Amino acid sequence: MSTSERQAWSPYVVGAGIGALEAFAFVTAKKGLGVTTPFETAAVLAQQKVAPEASRVNRFIAARDEAPAVDWEFALASGVAVGSWLVARGQGPEARAVPRLWARRYGPGVGRRYAAAFAGGALMMLGARTAKGCTSGHGITGTLQLAASSWLFSAVMAVSAAATARWLFGRR
Repeated sequence: MSTSERQAWSPYVVGAGIGALEAFAFVTAKKGLGVTTPFETAAVLAQQKVAPEASRVNRFIAARDEAPAVDWEFALASGVAVGSWLVARGQGPEARAVPRLWARRYGPGVGRRYAAAFAGGALMMLGARTAKGCTSGHGITGTLQLAASSWLFSAVMAVSAAATARWLFGRR
């Protein structure tokens, strides 16, 4: 069965599942879901080991509410990566390194596709850390807590995503 023939999951079921996971995180870890913090923590821990004075990482750590630590958020971020990879592998012969829409617009080159994906991911990470949270941190945790900044972030994110998709792929 091809991907296009599979029935999509109900957004209500998925939303309820994410809500349950968020509630579980608040009850057990006393903080909500977020995926970019482990990347920041990994960078901080690496800078502490390699060049703490040159990077002035100790000042950054002193300004934080809590010390950087490898915790459950690392497992969450790893689970997202591994889960995405498993789903992609489960697509069977229809799975492609270069999606048809991308190939039609930008060519079939795998290197170009991977470079664009990496650059896009790096830009998203920069934006997420600048905004003090990612789509899960703001879009799920922040909106759940009725934070005005998270509601604004979510609206800007949706408009930006639509504009970027249109710019990259046109009206089709």
